[in-house]
Amino acid sequence: MKEKVNELKQEVLKKIENINDLNSLQNIKTEYFGKKGKITELSSILKELDASQKKEFGMLLNEIKTYVTSSIDSKQKEIENRILDEKLEKERIDVTLPGTVIKNGSPNMLEGLIEDLEELFIGLGYDVVEGPEVEKDLYNFELLNLPKGHPARDAQDTFYIKNDEILLRSQTSPVQVRTMLENTEKSPIRIICPGKTYRRDDDDATHSHQFTQMEGLLIDKNISLADLKGTFDIIAKHLFGDKVETRFRSSFYPFTEPSVELDVSCFNCGGKGCNICKNTGWITVGGAGMVHPKVLTNCGYDPDLMSGFAFGFGVERLAMLKYGVTDVRTFYTNDLRVNSDRKDV
Repeated sequence: MKEKVNELKQEVLKKIENINDLNSLQNIKTEYFGKKGKITELSSILKELDASQKKEFGMLLNEIKTYVTSSIDSKQKEIENRILDEKLEKERIDVTLPGTVIKNGSPNMLEGLIEDLEELFIGLGYDVVEGPEVEKDLYNFELLNLPKGHPARDAQDTFYIKNDEILLRSQTSPVQVRTMLENTEKSPIRIICPGKTYRRDDDDATHSHQFTQMEGLLIDKNISLADLKGTFDIIAKHLFGDKVETRFRSSFYPFTEPSVELDVSCFNCGGKGCNICKNTGWITVGGAGMVHPKVLTNCGYDPDLMSGFAFGFGVERLAMLKYGVTDVRTFYTNDLRVNSDRKDV
């Protein structure tokens, strides 16, 4: 029996030495420990022996079982470590190599200009506020001192969704109204409201039924037109250079009193007159004025204690002037050349 056990040890050792994969090793394990395995057959002999032989045979049987199991487990660990080493070698990463350069897209001119203006106003202490594009007449017109029957309410100018109560906002001014109403303490406000607006218009080189506005509102004590003029100067010089001059022209808006047109000196001809400024030397870029006392009252402010100014720009209009774009539809095409390599946006 001892000779049989020693033969099995040598046999197992020889077979395991030539194994290089886990499947073959599993076959070896089955060959010796399966239902018809060599060690299993030896175990079946045990019940046929008498008591004196069983003890010695049992010790030899346990010895061969332990030896074969240990040899197989050792070989399995060796193969698994080799497989892991090979995998790590194949997947090795050279951390000294330069990283993959991912190309960044350029922002749309309008998006870039809005972000530029937002950074400017945030630096001046303003908050950036947004609001719904589907709006109520109450916020879009009524609280802004545009009474029923006002031409701006006409269906030919406004996209009404439900009767004359729900509409696509025709300006971002409703965001100002909502902010004033939500400010229950009626404390000072400094906000800008960029966003899409909608008006019934035939699309051509200078008009679009959808366009982008950026409006601003400042409410505090003792605010005057001088504060508005100073703010407008900062905006104009930021957009068009330090040499640009600004001026106010009298105008009319239902929600401001007094109201003004915002003009800048022509940055193309320096005020001498050219086709861009229509030989006037000046270019209109927006509208503004002091917040109408009725608007302040409608939104819960005491016009005897608080005053403020509001202004608004068409972002497409600013971008056309700044970048020399002659057709507003250019901003809504998929031509990537329109926005490539613009480092100033």
